[in-house]
Amino acid sequence: MDNQGGITVQRALELPGLHGGLPEVVAGADRLHRTVRWVHAGEVPNIASLLKGGELLLTTGLGLGTRPAEQRAFVRRLADRGIAALVVELGPRFSRLPATIVETARSAGLPLVQLHREVPFVAVTEEIHTEIVNGHYALLRQAEEVHRQCTEALLGGGGVPQVLRILADFTANPVFLETPEGQLLYAAGAESAPADPLQVWDGLRGQRAARESGPPTGAVLVDVPGGGGPGSGSVRARLVLLAVSGPLSPVHRMAADRAAGLLAVVLMQARQEEELAARGRGDFLTDLAEGRIAAEDAPAQARVLGFKPGDGPLLPVVMRLASELSPSGNWALLARAVLEELASVGVPVLLGVRPVEGRVPLLLGLRSETERTAVADRVAAALRAGVERAGLERAGTHPPVVVVGVAGSWAAASAGLRHAAETATAAQGLSDRPWYDARRLDIDLLLWRLHHHGDTVLPAFVDRAIGPLRDHDRTSRPPLLPTLETYLAHAGRKAETARELHLNRQTLYNRLARISELLGTDLDDPQTVLALSLALRARRHTT
Repeated sequence: MDNQGGITVQRALELPGLHGGLPEVVAGADRLHRTVRWVHAGEVPNIASLLKGGELLLTTGLGLGTRPAEQRAFVRRLADRGIAALVVELGPRFSRLPATIVETARSAGLPLVQLHREVPFVAVTEEIHTEIVNGHYALLRQAEEVHRQCTEALLGGGGVPQVLRILADFTANPVFLETPEGQLLYAAGAESAPADPLQVWDGLRGQRAARESGPPTGAVLVDVPGGGGPGSGSVRARLVLLAVSGPLSPVHRMAADRAAGLLAVVLMQARQEEELAARGRGDFLTDLAEGRIAAEDAPAQARVLGFKPGDGPLLPVVMRLASELSPSGNWALLARAVLEELASVGVPVLLGVRPVEGRVPLLLGLRSETERTAVADRVAAALRAGVERAGLERAGTHPPVVVVGVAGSWAAASAGLRHAAETATAAQGLSDRPWYDARRLDIDLLLWRLHHHGDTVLPAFVDRAIGPLRDHDRTSRPPLLPTLETYLAHAGRKAETARELHLNRQTLYNRLARISELLGTDLDDPQTVLALSLALRARRHTT
């Protein structure tokens, strides 16, 4: 039985049906290892067009033609089609195969066999097909045995690494599990193969960098389905089998296909457990923020969740994702990716997720309040990297907002988390920064609360304060709101305003005069400046 899912030409000649015909190999004796996938018998000249490749063709030679040119063309067409071998029964048509046929088969590399005794082609076909089917069944049994071993390993408490090791030993080659984006999750090498799987993976990455598309030669790639199930198009991961120590055959793909089904269940369960744990931590942090957990009870509950911050201050941080993102996103992957990124920060971390609000709350244990800024920088970078790895930062959506609260005790952590969460909502739409200090966004938070709870009060205020400028900018050029914003941002310093806007002084004076005229206000009046600054900051919440 051939490990490609058929039998070899040599094996077919040894079976009683063909063996009884006294077969003589007259060409291609060095290619008898070819795989026979099916048997076909026929006597028509155009029989090559009926074949797909891999067949053993039985004929008495009636279709080979009488002229040398016809015979050469007949053999070449069969060779081009990729059949396994041509078997010609000697008799009424040929007492011995013509030299033209033999030489053409030899030059084309096609195994050519002549039978010196008559054989029943039907019996030969049935016999070889039975051998092929039995061979397929044997392959299925091998694949099922691997599946059984993987299942037993999982039921015995094993995980993904054990499944990959079983596959690697079966194929005698390294096996990898990667994300759909090509990031390595797990690797396993065969016990009988000396190759280090991680070195092999590094080489694979180099090949991918040098080649735009396509798997490595001889590799087997099998998708591990996602939550949508087979046929849904959802891919959770990918199994990669590399032909390093030996070739990979269809039985190895069969085994990988069955293992992929098991891995899908394992990864789904792991994802569910990770997401439940992350949500549980998110619920704890939310309950702490909302005052449902007393400060004196919080440390003990946090220890149960694995958070042991020490005696230093606690730093509350909240990341809010864009509201356009669905709460059904991969929050388990997000939590894992962020935690892996945060491992390099070097401080104790308690991280949770709140999918409904699109929020990721954290508590970090500091050694002293002086390291607040440095830790905030590293945490914000880790959070954004985790979001990118989890695929939750997409084109057309706002970047995540990271707000860092005030460091303090467990009692202060409750108000700090609540303040950071509200501020993260109020900060959406501001110019993008790595992170925001919650203490510097109190005005934005006040305006957001006013809009959130006051209905039409804030829109009416904005309309009174800068409505004429908005109307002007809808129909006229140049727009004047950007000039006013820059002017107020520089506290009325005209020279700095002109430089930032790339205007000469007179042009700026003309624009400021036009703004004063449209608004009917004096831009040098402190109360007017305050009202306009608030209106400009509040308009984010009213548009």
